[in-house]
Amino acid sequence: MARSRWWLGALAFVGVSLLVAVFVLVGEDGPPPGEPPGPPGRGPLTVVALGDSTMSGEGAGDYTPATNGRNGNWCHRSPNASVHHVELTGIVKSVNLACSGSPAGHVALGDVEQWTEQSQARRLATLVENHRVAAVVVAVGANDDPHFSRLISECFTSWFMDDGSPCSERIKTDWPSRIDRMVPKVVAALEDVQKVLAAAGYDREDYDLVLQSYASPIGPDIPESLRNLDGCPFRKEDLRWVKYTGAISLAAGLREVAAQTGVRFLDLSRAGDGHEACTGGADPSSEWFTRFTVQWDDLQSAERATHAIQESFHPNAAGHAQFGRCLSEFLASNDESAACLEGEDGHLHAAPSVVAQRQG
Repeated sequence: MARSRWWLGALAFVGVSLLVAVFVLVGEDGPPPGEPPGPPGRGPLTVVALGDSTMSGEGAGDYTPATNGRNGNWCHRSPNASVHHVELTGIVKSVNLACSGSPAGHVALGDVEQWTEQSQARRLATLVENHRVAAVVVAVGANDDPHFSRLISECFTSWFMDDGSPCSERIKTDWPSRIDRMVPKVVAALEDVQKVLAAAGYDREDYDLVLQSYASPIGPDIPESLRNLDGCPFRKEDLRWVKYTGAISLAAGLREVAAQTGVRFLDLSRAGDGHEACTGGADPSSEWFTRFTVQWDDLQSAERATHAIQESFHPNAAGHAQFGRCLSEFLASNDESAACLEGEDGHLHAAPSVVAQRQG
């Protein structure tokens, strides 16, 4: 009998020891069995793109048929877009909800439609039902008060008409106030993205939220032979203003948005230096932006004709690959802000803000 009690006691001691070991290893706050780390919910770890043409993939080609004019949808999403080049440990899926031409109101919650599509924040709310969102990257604001794409068109018209002052002379008079009016609209859009994820059970530390600025697609360092309809039909003064003032000050406004909303900021304002449209001269292979581009076949259809030059002066497939590379580096870092700058290897890298400002 004593011997039996001894064996029972020994077994009890071993059992308790094992339980204590499990408790120590797992901890009081350890996740329940089967619950994956990181973002809540179910589905693959995903990076999501929201915003306008610079994020949708305008200029990168191979647009998905559903967003290439079908039933009035001209969002122009491309499989070559930068979000699909993101490489980050654990992330296995990329989803592009951006739509060409979108203002901040289309990224936000609300009833705003862009090319037949509902709010991107609402679509994100549906996405999180079966995806675990690890990062959201947003590029928006240029189609609000700054009207950056329209600005490029105005400068083209100024060159074509060849009369009066350069378009930048007219634009710069109220450019700072345009950016000031843009800021609260982008702030509201980012706050709505955060609301959507909070409603889905996400804590702020469960995901990265990155606001990205815009790279200048054009600059003054191009051959005179391409400053026409064969490439980049702009006046020299306007080329300088877009690169050295327009894109830089737009980035400053978006940096303020990031500060107000507590999101990470990636500055692309100088990402295209030396690779702007037409800088390659006779060989465009080094360029990361489209030149003046006409889809001639679209001119044969009334409903497509107005979109025949939509791709012009947007990042091309090579540019998106470089932006995606820089974005990957930034997401993998702990930096709150960085700038995409070309390294000695000819590729873009995410330089911490303090380094980027020193080089600026």
